[in-house]
Amino acid sequence: MRIFLAGAGGAIGRRLTPLLISAGHTVTGTTRSAAKADDLKTSGVEPVVVDVFDKPALRDAVVRARPDVVIHQLTDLPQVNDPAHLADWLARNSLLRIEGTANLVAASQAASARRLIAQSIAFSYADGPEPHGESDPLVSAEGEGPGVISARGVRALEDAVLNAGGIDGIVLRYGRLYGPGTWNTPNARAPLHVDAAAHAAFLAVTRGSPGIYNIAEADGVVRIDKARQELGFDPAFRLQT
Repeated sequence: MRIFLAGAGGAIGRRLTPLLISAGHTVTGTTRSAAKADDLKTSGVEPVVVDVFDKPALRDAVVRARPDVVIHQLTDLPQVNDPAHLADWLARNSLLRIEGTANLVAASQAASARRLIAQSIAFSYADGPEPHGESDPLVSAEGEGPGVISARGVRALEDAVLNAGGIDGIVLRYGRLYGPGTWNTPNARAPLHVDAAAHAAFLAVTRGSPGIYNIAEADGVVRIDKARQELGFDPAFRLQT
């Protein structure tokens, strides 16, 4: 199939690309950096340098790629976690989830893509009994503060993807990522190795009904039985290097 991978140069995108290519898919991948475009091309990806906030340019890029499936792995987070700047990072990332996702959904519809797979988070559930299932309520988006700002972005992303007319929308609620290019450790709550995150997106290309899936390790924080059953998700998956 033809895949449009938004965020191909990111932590998950870099691990997802070899899975897609080895399965015979044709991959067009985005980056905001012209310097990363050569790396993408070397890995077998057709690179596109585009900013998700540039709606006309993004639309043109997706339409030219003629994808069957669009995968949204875009974030706006730094390489190093500095708590002093956390509020600013969350605000930028939330804006990307709100405006960038809306632009990507519109571009996917213009290109007549059949499926849209998007990255969300499994640590935005409201306080309540654990493990959390996909139907449990999320943190409120009312009020102020970094958590509320993040919650607004998550809700906007998920609503846009799940309600994209004419497209099967799949939301992958990832746990706290650890491994190459990430911040966390395996000791975080609801941890998830970046390789297992990438593999879940790879599985969702051809498996799973539209909807939401928790994607994390089974540490009692979130339930992952739906992802295991419908996607064949295995949190122990690692790339062979």
